[in-house]
Amino acid sequence: MTEILVTTTEHIPGQEYEVIGEVFGLTTQSKNVIRNIGASLKNVVGGEIKDYTKMLDEARNIAVDRLRVNAQNMGADAVVMMRFDSGSIGTDMQSVAAYGTAVKYL
Repeated sequence: MTEILVTTTEHIPGQEYEVIGEVFGLTTQSKNVIRNIGASLKNVVGGEIKDYTKMLDEARNIAVDRLRVNAQNMGADAVVMMRFDSGSIGTDMQSVAAYGTAVKYL
């Protein structure tokens, strides 16, 4: 796959382009039961829950990879105005969406 530029800005310096449409990448992640128990114990004493931080980082990367694939399938050269949205599903699952606007260079 040719690397699709993904940017949070509206304009790509030095590029003119036309808008193709909205693109997105989604994932839902969960940790295993053993790690959930460890996270629950950490919740008692406070502090960062590193397994969940790692899970969210992985989820964001997967969501952006899927966004790039979606953009490439639409014939895009880049994605502008990329944003993330996330939310919990139950007590141990996290959903992450990456979305933006696919564009084609002129």
